[in-house]
Amino acid sequence: MSELTHFNEQGRAKMVDVSEKTETVRIALAHSSVEVNESIYQQIASGTNKKGDVFAVAQVAGIMAAKQTASIIPMCHPIPLTGVNIIFEWEIDKEKSRYLILIKAEAKTKGVTGVEMEALTAASAAALTIYDMCKAAGKEMVIGPTYLQKKSGGKNGDYERPLA
Repeated sequence: MSELTHFNEQGRAKMVDVSEKTETVRIALAHSSVEVNESIYQQIASGTNKKGDVFAVAQVAGIMAAKQTASIIPMCHPIPLTGVNIIFEWEIDKEKSRYLILIKAEAKTKGVTGVEMEALTAASAAALTIYDMCKAAGKEMVIGPTYLQKKSGGKNGDYERPLA
């Protein structure tokens, strides 16, 4: 049985000591999505949303969120990010009136701990920002699923989510 690494001698939560870990380049890619109605799709695609450029604001929100991950996730280490990128793509099925915004958030660092939480936080914040920017046009949007697609670097090696 493996040792529980996030508990101290008294059984209380602690931040893991990573001072002895090897510094490596670490990359994580997280995905999320937002399903919107046709009206919201038209607003985003035509740039007519009353709050502005939905993807530009969501991009900045995701990057800012990645940089603040340690402030909102209690056991995350603050890490120096070397890069954050967010990509938005449409998946449209007009026959089913399905308009899905796919969000891919990549976070990178060179350090002793991974960037999975930063990538997940970026994807989540981008999705929440899209919701906020578009909620006046319809509150039935659906966010998610949000998940880690892949990560590299670190002692546990690489991970890639199996295709569904």
